[in-house]
Amino acid sequence: MQAWPEHQWAYHPGLLAGRNGVAVLSRWTPSAVRMGFGSQAFDHEGRYLEIDVEPPDMAPLTVGSLYLPKGGRPEDGPSFAAKQRRKLRFMASFRRYLTTARRTALRQGREFLVMGDFNIAHTTDDLANPGANRRYPGFMPDERDWFGTLLTPRTLTDVVRALHPGVKGPYTWWRWGGQAWDRGTGWRIDYQLASPGLAAAAVAAGTDREASYEARMSDHSPVVVDYAW
Repeated sequence: MQAWPEHQWAYHPGLLAGRNGVAVLSRWTPSAVRMGFGSQAFDHEGRYLEIDVEPPDMAPLTVGSLYLPKGGRPEDGPSFAAKQRRKLRFMASFRRYLTTARRTALRQGREFLVMGDFNIAHTTDDLANPGANRRYPGFMPDERDWFGTLLTPRTLTDVVRALHPGVKGPYTWWRWGGQAWDRGTGWRIDYQLASPGLAAAAVAAGTDREASYEARMSDHSPVVVDYAW
């Protein structure tokens, strides 16, 4: 807060120091802050935070910040299947909540935005090497199908894809090490999903990719969307 005196922030920490945790930084003081989404199994992990803001001369807005579990990796061995099942349980539970939250916002005359790390590349345009990753977590058919159920013209729009149809990327995540960063072989797993009115106001979107590998602070780069709202 001291670094941005003109802003307000809300933070939902994870159970373990340095793991998980989500936050929202806003120019407007939130009128409400909700931590978690009512899941006894997952809320203690700091994976979802939601705020209401009332910007002057704009429609009121509900914003959710998400960190969806990564799931397992084939190299995890026997624990791979268990981790992946846990990811799918989170997805099923969160989808039910997301439908409720979006409808609640609509009834209240609010626009709705959920953003963050979904740990899923939705289509073949959302990663550099789809053929090599079709059975890899983050691009598995059940994950991609789930993501597709979130998107319709009347519910939520993938804002970046709407402004960049039919192109590869823009990627938001690259593995540490190797040549993925230099070669541009990334994944698009971070999103802004907006309700129809807010999505229609999006005028520019992309990834704020760092100038060099050495300048990176994370294996992710920020997704930036400008709304003429």
